[in-house]
Amino acid sequence: MGSVGQRAKRALMICGDYMEDYEAMVPFQVLQAVGVRVDAVSPNKKTGQKCVTAVHEYMGYEIYTELEGHFFTLNASFSDANLEDYDALIIPGGRFTEVICVDDDVVNMVTRFAGLGRPILTTCHSQLVLVSAGLISGKRCTAFPSLKHVVKLAGGAWVEPDPVTTAVADGNVITAIGWPAHNEILSQLLGSMGARITGAHGKSVLFVCGDYTEDYEINVVFRAFGGLGCRVDAISPGKSAGEKCVTCIQDFGIKGSEICSEQKVGHYFIITNDVERMKVADYDCIVIPGGRAPEYLAVDERVVSLVKQFSEENKIVSAIGEGQLVLAAAGLLKGKKCASSGGMRVVVGLAGGEADETSESVAHGKMVTAKGWNSLPNFISDLASVLGITVTF
Repeated sequence: MGSVGQRAKRALMICGDYMEDYEAMVPFQVLQAVGVRVDAVSPNKKTGQKCVTAVHEYMGYEIYTELEGHFFTLNASFSDANLEDYDALIIPGGRFTEVICVDDDVVNMVTRFAGLGRPILTTCHSQLVLVSAGLISGKRCTAFPSLKHVVKLAGGAWVEPDPVTTAVADGNVITAIGWPAHNEILSQLLGSMGARITGAHGKSVLFVCGDYTEDYEINVVFRAFGGLGCRVDAISPGKSAGEKCVTCIQDFGIKGSEICSEQKVGHYFIITNDVERMKVADYDCIVIPGGRAPEYLAVDERVVSLVKQFSEENKIVSAIGEGQLVLAAAGLLKGKKCASSGGMRVVVGLAGGEADETSESVAHGKMVTAKGWNSLPNFISDLASVLGITVTF
């Protein structure tokens, strides 16, 4: 997937400490999956430095709770960005926007990019930067509700974010309340960049998760295929549609180590279907994300039988990281090449498979595997190809 017959598409993302975790990583990885180069920069940091992200989630209080998220590595330097090279500008939400909205260098960059007439995406609180740059006046705009009067004072036409999955496009500006709207955000962003998506209509992808599924491995992939136009559903044994799974963050921290040194609570993930009610015939593919959940999903006969049924009906079976433990329990790895690292290499070998340590993602027939969340752009691209989905610009 990617650009055909022309310069490859590029996007610039302005980052900072305590930017919202999903609102940074979802567009960063999904755009890469479809062939867009994404340069992540921060005004006070250089290439290779990290920004700590924030998980914004409602936990029973009147306002969302802010938890420490992943450590996000910048892959470019703010001072090196040549705006003419980029086809879209992305500013995630989060409290860092309170700092960059009064940073003259950032505001000038956004103002100059707006002059190019190319797409600008802001979510949650990053509409503050649009306000500082004088870009809201006369625009239909949505945001986190606390910005309603700010948008109006700046001359914008406020759009209620109801439902929360709403994304609003007005000219070259795309706005949304935040990460719950990512399916629509991705659809509008890709469309505004000239993407042509084929093969997604009528495709359905089922995710199997549980408490302590890895945060990115469920959400990024779920949002990616929703944004591409697939039907996406998630089930969890013991939970019903509308109930939540708590996710876990597995990260190597600032200093790094030989094994994930940080395991923290991530976002909640909402289940959309019931194990007892779902029908295999309704789906083209099943995805098992990693994290700690596969440790108990692999011994749940309902899950193992479900995965076997997908394989027996010649449907696509896929897993990320520790999710391969479920494929092993279902007896599906024999003779299969799998992208594996760490302990999963041992599991794959014992199950009769071949562990590939050099590839981020491997498609072997109707099975797709990936090492972990850092491999998600490759995994999404490979899984889309096996599903027959193409994205061209």
